[in-house]
Amino acid sequence: MPVRDCPFSHFGNGIYRPVLGLIITNPHTGKRYKTFGIVDTGADECAVPAELAALLGHNLQAGKTKNVTTGNGVTVAYSHTTKLELFQPVTNQLLHTVADTPIDFLPNLRVVLLGVNNFLSRFILHVDYPEKTFSISTP
Repeated sequence: MPVRDCPFSHFGNGIYRPVLGLIITNPHTGKRYKTFGIVDTGADECAVPAELAALLGHNLQAGKTKNVTTGNGVTVAYSHTTKLELFQPVTNQLLHTVADTPIDFLPNLRVVLLGVNNFLSRFILHVDYPEKTFSISTP
């Protein structure tokens, strides 16, 4: 499972971020969505754009609700059971599966954030900002 010295992805305007390939699956419908997730040590939870709920067959507002504080202020998050399959961004090799875990769907979010709970707390992460690389492995 380890990813060693994986290059950051370039987002334009000199912005580089650690990113993993990702397939998000609704375990109840089997519907899947392929995207990427930004490894975000500042995010307490994994978060998915609310617009993906319908594509996955979730009824957004039927999820468990809670208020969360984001960089844009306080918003309502809708939690749904989801499976995450994580892929190495360069080789596209399956790295890890996080099965049947609650993930927050947030309005006004544009990218998937891989936060501490339900993701980073399971791994050892090393980030080298000067070299724009990251490594991730299981303990």
